This record gives sequence, C-alpha cells and structure tokens, in this order.
Amino acid sequence: MKFNRILLSVTLVVVALVIQVSVLGRLQLPGAVPDLVLLTVLGLALVYGPVSGSLIGFGAGLLSDLAPPADHAAGRYALVLCVIGYLAGLARPDNGKLKSATGPMAVVVAAALGSTLLYAGVGALVGDTAARHVGLGFLLFTAAIYDLLLAPFTVPLIMALARRAENDPLADTSGGGTDVSSGWLSSGTGLRIGSQRGGMLVKAARTRASRAGRIKGVKRL
Repeated sequence: MKFNRILLSVTLVVVALVIQVSVLGRLQLPGAVPDLVLLTVLGLALVYGPVSGSLIGFGAGLLSDLAPPADHAAGRYALVLCVIGYLAGLARPDNGKLKSATGPMAVVVAAALGSTLLYAGVGALVGDTAARHVGLGFLLFTAAIYDLLLAPFTVPLIMALARRAENDPLADTSGGGTDVSSGWLSSGTGLRIGSQRGGMLVKAARTRASRAGRIKGVKRL
C-alpha cells in the first residue's frame, strides 16, 4: 500500500473506532450497534479495491478486538472485516463512476448482514453463544437498519477523502463525470448539483450585466 493510503486509512479507522466506542457504543439501542468502523472499511475498500480493502479491514478489526470494552477473542472481528473488506473491494467500479446510489446501499446492507453472520459463526466455533440469547434475526435486522441510516453521512465523505489522498483525476468531476462519492449523493434525486451551480452563476452574471447597461443608459439620458 502507498504511504498516503496507510496514513489516511489509519487516521480514519482510529477516529471511527473512538467514536464507535465512546458514542455509538453507549447509545443503548435495541439489538445491534451502528458499526462506524465497518462503514469506514467499506468506504475505503470501494475506492482502493479488494487487496487494500482486506488489509484495511484486518487492521481495523484487530484494533476493534483490542479496544476496550472488547469481551471476545482477539482476531475474531479482524477476520470478519478482512473478508468484508475484500468482498467490498470487488464491488468497486472499474471506471470509478456510479450512476446511482443503489450499488453502494446494497453493499452496505450486504456488509452489515454478512459481518453479523460471520461474527456469530466464528463465535459459535469458539463457544460464544451470545447471539442466540439476543436473537440472530433481530441482530441482522437492526444491524442493516442502523448501518444503512448512518452510511449516507459517512461513506461518501470517506470515499471523497480517499480519492483526494490518491490525487485521482476522477476526484475532479468538472470533466462531466460522476465519481463514486458524488454519485452516492446526487443519484436518485434527479438533481445535477454542479450544473445547477454553474447555471446560477451565469444567470447572476447576466443579471448584473443587464442592470449595469440600464444604469449607463439612464446616465446618458
């Protein structure tokens, strides 16, 4: 991995983990907990691809295993996020562009369900039956809902930062394309944010020019 990828990934994962432990983990929501670390791994994997996604997922999962108040064996969540990061990286578009937000949303839901199932499955292998007492079906449902609600506020930002750190030409959408992060925000709304902004500026300039012409005509009279 490149140095800028490592630096950005470590920074984002640490920030996500701190928020996860200190804020989201204390909300006492029914069922699962919103997984900001998982969403961070997804956002980076969708930009960097499967190999980097798996490495980032393993590191993020290992930090989560070691961070208090972890009550499970170290390496359990590292394995889960390593697999999720690799699979999410496979969903990265070849041209780096998305036409709708359906793809990333499907990735978030699949990752939330897959990570919960993998975590419960690995726990069953080592004798951890906590998921049975809570109810696996309820955990899957709440995990998908919480992560899906949190994703629009986190994944696009993480993807945009990843592209900026890469100095990727696709990060500049002035050429008429839609990159991965902006496609998430603007797809499905029928709005073209960049073109609307440019149109408003042109209209404002024309209005000022016409007003100036009228003022000059009045002065001449």
